[in-house]
Amino acid sequence: MIGVTSLVGFGEAGQAFAQPGVAAFDIATENVHTRLDKIAEFERADVRWSATPAGALAHADLVLCLVTADQALAAAQRCAPLLRQGALWLDMNSVAPGTKREAAQAIEAAGGRYVDVAVMAPVLPARLSVPLLVAGPHAEPAVEALRAYGFTKVSIAGPMVGDASAIKMIRSVMIKGLEALTAECVLAGERAGVREAVLASLDASWKEQGWAERADYNLDRMLAHGTRRAAEMEEVAKTLSDLGVDPAMTRGTNQRQREMGALGITPPDGLTAKLAAIETREEDQAA
Repeated sequence: MIGVTSLVGFGEAGQAFAQPGVAAFDIATENVHTRLDKIAEFERADVRWSATPAGALAHADLVLCLVTADQALAAAQRCAPLLRQGALWLDMNSVAPGTKREAAQAIEAAGGRYVDVAVMAPVLPARLSVPLLVAGPHAEPAVEALRAYGFTKVSIAGPMVGDASAIKMIRSVMIKGLEALTAECVLAGERAGVREAVLASLDASWKEQGWAERADYNLDRMLAHGTRRAAEMEEVAKTLSDLGVDPAMTRGTNQRQREMGALGITPPDGLTAKLAAIETREEDQAA
């Protein structure tokens, strides 16, 4: 049975998940320039805030760690000795599986129970209905605790710390990558005066496909035509540069297309076969 809940980190996610009466700490209270603003946020949420992590964690059975990615490991290492024995430390930060495994070592060594949690959608406006993936040896009690707290979409991703984070991180290659590509495309389109025509052309050519089918098709094109497409992307990069748009994503596309084309693989049928062929060829080339 989970009793006291504590929030470590009180930014957008912490405030989205806060409930009246929970304990909370945020590093911003230690900075004279941000302290008053953070205290006002605590008070609006009606949480029991503490100026120190020790105060927030003293009686906590369940801790939701919701700091920035660059502070996730530091927070675990700092807070580990302050945890009650057996307390669940739910690392809900967007960090690499390796970072989570390192944080887990600190929490477990101090007697806490570390849980890898991936938040799989924006926290607003979803709040407690945001989808969560949970992983690690303490996943089952963590799921029970999260549901008792009020989260409604919680599922187990795997038995190992990093299983949930791996899904989140690798998914972000596509999600965040598409966002960055979108910016590069529409900025250039706007400056060239052809934004509406470009978007209309994309609408006309964008197929309704599941992601597995789309991945299969994309790999097929790259394996068969990557070298030619890389040459085209060099001209795309020049076009963007001439418009004053840094072609950062386009340069990466150029490199990946060239690498796939250089493998010299005749694309086999099916995504699984293509991936196996790529792995085999890369292993042969590395030998």
